[in-house]
Amino acid sequence: MAVLTGLFHVAIKTADLEKTVRFYKQVLGCREAPRPDLGFPGAWLAVPTPAGEAIFHIYGGAPALERDGGHAHGTGAIDHISLTAVGFHDMLARIQAAGLPWREAIVPGVGLWQIFVMDPSGVQLEIIFDAAAEGGPEPDETPGRRYAPGEDYFDKDAYARL
Repeated sequence: MAVLTGLFHVAIKTADLEKTVRFYKQVLGCREAPRPDLGFPGAWLAVPTPAGEAIFHIYGGAPALERDGGHAHGTGAIDHISLTAVGFHDMLARIQAAGLPWREAIVPGVGLWQIFVMDPSGVQLEIIFDAAAEGGPEPDETPGRRYAPGEDYFDKDAYARL
């Protein structure tokens, strides 16, 4: 059975990576966390909580640009909300049964699987799973199915059935 287990991270696009990292470190007291090479500039910043660590993923470069080439501000600067979960294949089946568009990925070198899906308002959710705890086939990373930062796969008509 698929069950959400918590918030994993919030990803924030930025026009100024260095300034944003300084803010989270110097103003909020976050510490820099190890980040795999994802192929674009960014930083992972962590803060301890009573239940572990919350992480902010900050990224710049081309994936942080809006379609018009500018950068979002306010709530539009948040790219996605990441939730931890168990039951990758059950969750994927529920998304498919609802007829919603989604993307999948494997986070390189850290043992995590991802499903990306948008809510009816177009808010992107990353549902993340510990690969070691999941059975069955790995996420489908073929073109058109693999998650790509900045890709717009939202289809508002797909949510009419909800």
